[in-house]
Amino acid sequence: MSNPAGYSVQVDFDVPATMRDGTVLRANVFRPIGDGPFPVLLTRLPYGKDFPLGNAVLNAYQAARRGYIVVVQDTRGRFTSEGEWHPFIHERADGYDSVEWAAQLPGATGDVGMYGASYFGFTQWAAAREQPPHLRALLPFVTWADAQDGMYMRGGAVELGLTRHWSVINSMDTALRRLRGNPDPRQVGAALMRLAADLDALPATGYAELPVKGYSLRRNDDALNDLDMGIDRRADAEYLDLASVSPGYDALAGIPALHGGGWYDIFLAGTLKNFTELKKRGRSVQKLIIGPWTHNSQDERVGALHFGFASSAALINLQIDFQSLELRWFDRFLKNIPNGIDQEPPVQIFVMGINRWRSEQEWPLSRAVPTPWYLHSNGNANTSEGDGVLSPAKPENEPADRYVYDPENPVPTVGGALLLHPVFQSGPQDQRPIEQRQDMLVFTSAPLEQALEVTGPITVTLFAATDAPDTDFVARLVDVHPDGFAQNLTDGIIRARMRDGIAHESLITPGQVYEYHIDLWATSNVFLPGHRIRLDVTSSNFPRWDRNLNTADPYAEGMRGVPARQTILHDSAHPSHVVLPIVPAE
Repeated sequence: MSNPAGYSVQVDFDVPATMRDGTVLRANVFRPIGDGPFPVLLTRLPYGKDFPLGNAVLNAYQAARRGYIVVVQDTRGRFTSEGEWHPFIHERADGYDSVEWAAQLPGATGDVGMYGASYFGFTQWAAAREQPPHLRALLPFVTWADAQDGMYMRGGAVELGLTRHWSVINSMDTALRRLRGNPDPRQVGAALMRLAADLDALPATGYAELPVKGYSLRRNDDALNDLDMGIDRRADAEYLDLASVSPGYDALAGIPALHGGGWYDIFLAGTLKNFTELKKRGRSVQKLIIGPWTHNSQDERVGALHFGFASSAALINLQIDFQSLELRWFDRFLKNIPNGIDQEPPVQIFVMGINRWRSEQEWPLSRAVPTPWYLHSNGNANTSEGDGVLSPAKPENEPADRYVYDPENPVPTVGGALLLHPVFQSGPQDQRPIEQRQDMLVFTSAPLEQALEVTGPITVTLFAATDAPDTDFVARLVDVHPDGFAQNLTDGIIRARMRDGIAHESLITPGQVYEYHIDLWATSNVFLPGHRIRLDVTSSNFPRWDRNLNTADPYAEGMRGVPARQTILHDSAHPSHVVLPIVPAE
């Protein structure tokens, strides 16, 4: 199964695989030419096996040269495969059937590994939950754990930027399939032009269109209505089970997995949760690698910052490129080559600020000390020019801060863990322009005299009141550089009516103080000497998350918003704070 010079490769296109219900899925199969048998690497994606994305995570040709049969398959109802595509619904059964079919391919050893990113990272988990007997290892990259934490929703708010763009762009294949065989090319062209126009309109008008629910069907009958499904079934345990990874952890714990993600990836929380939950079950090797990457980019330049060539997936820590890392993983578990990857530290993280990779034995780090840093002001923390202060000292008698949140003029999305229309750039971006708004409270520490490392989960507790029956609160952790550049690290949101969980929706009483807990997910960053730690507090981040209209209208069905008057308390009885996991200096 080895050839130091590399195998020549034969490619078979549109190879059929029949699922248990008779539906035929098609794949491109890359085969090494030589004496086998060979293990199989399988990926299943809805984005077109013949398009560049089908070859983006792992170069199928190069993997075949290394002695693997590589199968790149269109999922049900997509491109060359038969059937109707309904996101998530068929991936478990089709995944099982595809693994077992791939194991029986001519020249195969019967050992199958799966790889892929995002949705085709999820298809790995879906297949593995059914425990196909020939599946030996997984390599999910930038993939979620819970559909309601970063995919459909976040803290009860709709992930509008992701879902609206994703639904429209994936409707192009749906439209073309419905028009297949149509003798009038004008109808095909018209359908594509409508969808392209909707995509182009998203930044200026499409994201703002109300109500949130029903956008796809209002715009085009060919569009996917996936966002509405997420809204309508947000508390449907059966549907969430199909669309999530976390309900299957006990079934998944026995299979080795290498989890990859980025500090600025929209599915960061899922990558971390999948690793930690499976690792603590202790039934198989689990590895984790987190770079300073976004969902779509693993280059050395991320957003507005350059983290150094060693940060890139092209040559991680100047030691190995990501594709070679993938193949090293599969060499161990599909070819039984004792290359030591399963004996190395299980966690590799990139620490921003000092811009270095570091190996760890665990996530989260047990040596990181959860330390509250409290909000302070004399009641004028509006904008970065205000009197907001962030410090470890507990507040005493301090006036509250106030601002007006108007859904007709929301705080715009500037960087972050995004997957939106490409007009909106992800990753670290300078927050100073939006920190000049009166509806932004800014709490900033004094310049640090010594470096301070924050690595781990970040949470915010806010004591807040509003004059509306529903509203949102957003918090963002920022590293303020000596030149003023305000680097966003991580953020989060809570929808007031979902404060007790999405399954326990209830409106709030205007004027009453509530304690809100905002999950900012996680980061790893060293705040260098001279830098300042900042927490921004506001009520919107649009269009990443949908605007709360501040009304009692049914969820995602409102047509008009009203301003809400927000009050953030930070006194001895209401100690609003952010918890920073501080790693002691060595």
